[in-house]
Amino acid sequence: MIAVANTKAITSPDIRSRKAGTPLVCLTAYTTPVARLVDSHCDVVLVGDSVGMVLHGLPTTLGVTLDMMIMHGQAVRRGLERALMVVDMPFGSYEESRDQAFRNAARVMAETGCSAVKLEGGETMAETIRFLACRGIPVMAHVG
Repeated sequence: MIAVANTKAITSPDIRSRKAGTPLVCLTAYTTPVARLVDSHCDVVLVGDSVGMVLHGLPTTLGVTLDMMIMHGQAVRRGLERALMVVDMPFGSYEESRDQAFRNAARVMAETGCSAVKLEGGETMAETIRFLACRGIPVMAHVG
């Protein structure tokens, strides 16, 4: 675990440099108070689309919108000083095309101040992830 006294903000290159090295600690937050609580204890804070079920009472994540993710991303950003923030791209916000994925990922990054976006998909999303990365959008992909 990272020492609390270390207040330097973690960057995407910092995360990449730890590949195959020290394990990362990642926690989920949806609000400013929770972000403040977890910030000094982890490397990455995920604003997950599970917010739809956890805070909004939705039966699945399918009803989560890009606007919801941006609103919660903004709230979490206000509570972080150190951890790298990743915002989940909700279902339907990136699957249609690489252009759709770029447009929405750029919006999420601009409006939340996150350091990366997360999307789901294995090989089927590889080209989209490459497209985003080549355009300066760091992606943490969930392939499981």
